Order: sequence, then structure tokens, then C-alpha cells
Amino acid sequence: MANKSTFIVADDHPLFREALIHAIGNCVEDADIIEADSLDTLQAVVESHAEADLLLLDLNMPGVSGFSALAYIRSKHESLPTVIVSAMDDPAVIRRSIQHGASGFIPKSSPISTLEKGIRAVLDGEVWIPEGINLQDDRLDSEEAEIAAALSSLTPHQFRVLMMLGEGLLNKQIAYQLGVSEATIKAHVTAVLRKMHVNNRTQAVLAVERLRTSTLPVPETALGVDSAT
Repeated sequence: MANKSTFIVADDHPLFREALIHAIGNCVEDADIIEADSLDTLQAVVESHAEADLLLLDLNMPGVSGFSALAYIRSKHESLPTVIVSAMDDPAVIRRSIQHGASGFIPKSSPISTLEKGIRAVLDGEVWIPEGINLQDDRLDSEEAEIAAALSSLTPHQFRVLMMLGEGLLNKQIAYQLGVSEATIKAHVTAVLRKMHVNNRTQAVLAVERLRTSTLPVPETALGVDSAT
């Protein structure tokens, strides 16, 4: 008996997860579908279902935004095909998604038929993007590529801490949210700085900013407040 296909649907909007699940059901009969609605649940389901047939990933979910999660997952699980399904369908965002290793990009504004077309194409081994998008150079900007590569050296806990630094949280706030001691967070931050090849948390936050889909103000609490570690 053939194994069931397994899909991971990562999006924090229940109604859109339902739409994706419906599209998958029209493409693959009797598939196992695992849902994630935040960075925490995404990390857990990817670790426990690394051999899934496809990950459908929103770029912005609680705990992460931009290309950070995509870059991190692709570095840890190269064999897991990942399709970005996002409301941000600017051509530059689509190009960067593919450059960061996505196998496809489906705008959230697409009808169900387009979702199904994109899913089927990627399952067949193709790269699927909307018509009219010119991928141009398929290489990342060198600085962005270096940051994405550095993410691959982080543990899941360290990655979560880095994302929380990017939100402007202080060590004590991160410790409270994760239910650990502030000393543990300081140790994680020290490791993050070393692995990201930066000297302080300000530079770490700026690295996270480089992986966002657009230029956003860096939280003041992340720049110069709290100690370097």
C-alpha cells in the first residue's frame, strides 16, 4: 500500500489555511495535512515531518516575517519543497523567494484553480511562479546570501531568539516568553552573535532587517538598549 502524501500548511489565518487544504484535496487524494500558525509550531512540524511532500508557507506569521523562516528551513531541510503563498506579490518579493530556495510562489489573491495549478506543478518537480514574472538573475545579493547562510548554523532555539531580537525584545522579555532564565537567553544571544558574524545585537537586528520583504523601521528597543548579549 502506497504511503500517504504529507503536506504542511503554515499560515496564521485559519480561513486561508482552509482554502489551501481544499486546494490540496483537489490535487492529491487522501493526503495527510499538518497545520502550523506560528514560528513555534512551524519549527515543530517541520522537524517531525521533514520528509513531507510539500510545505506551503506564508512569509509573515507570528514570530517571524520576511524571508528568515524560508531561508532557515531551506538550509536545514533542502529536500523539503517549499512554496510561498503570500499576499505580498510584488515581482521583487517573488524573485527573492525563489532565490532563497522556494520551489514556487502563489499569490494569495489567486483563485483556487491557480492554487491547484501551482501545487501540481511543484509536485511534478517544476518551479511555479505567476505568469509575466521575469526571474532575471537567480543569485541573491551577496550580503543577503551571507546572512541566509549564517542562519543555517543556528539551532532552533537560537533562531527563535534572533527573531525575537528583531522584534525589539529585551533579554528579560525573551526569557519570560520562552520560560527560561535570563542567563540562558544571554548565552543564546552570545552564540547567535558569534554564528551570525556580528559584534552586537544591533548588528544582529540589522541582519534580520536585511531579510525582510521591505525596509521597515528597526525597533528602537533593539538598537542600543539592553546589553550586547
